[in-house]
Amino acid sequence: MRDRVALRGLRACGHHGVFDFERREGQDFVVDAVLHLDTVPAAASDDVGDTVHYGLLADRLAAIVAGEPVNLIETLAERLAAECLAEPLVERAEVTVHKPSAPIGHEFADVSVTVTRDRSEPRGGGTRTRREPGDLGDPRDPGGPGDPPGPEPGGRGERRVRT
Repeated sequence: MRDRVALRGLRACGHHGVFDFERREGQDFVVDAVLHLDTVPAAASDDVGDTVHYGLLADRLAAIVAGEPVNLIETLAERLAAECLAEPLVERAEVTVHKPSAPIGHEFADVSVTVTRDRSEPRGGGTRTRREPGDLGDPRDPGGPGDPPGPEPGGRGERRVRT
């Protein structure tokens, strides 16, 4: 599919993350969605009913970000892609979730996950090895619920942006 409709930089507050403070305080997430569909019918009819109404889609995507918390932005991206594919005309969706205030103790430009889902591709897994919490041998790798040891979020060395 050569045609695309893109919605970039959709910002919404959500309570996603593996740490208690992320769930408690919330933070902004930024979503980019690129939808692959045939825009020829819409161009010919000049009717929004023949394409994706990106304003209404933005409302639904923002509601997902603001909705039920998940641990991983991979899970959030999957939910957002499924909502994009719920649009009957969309054949493929590429969704990127940015987490600009990720709890990383270093200055960084971006943390994001991008998923591409195609209406015709079955999803599901093959065999893989799962990493268990704590396998990284790093105190920031959560071994279970709770906050990481060390300074409170927003303290020295963490990039916490509140808007």
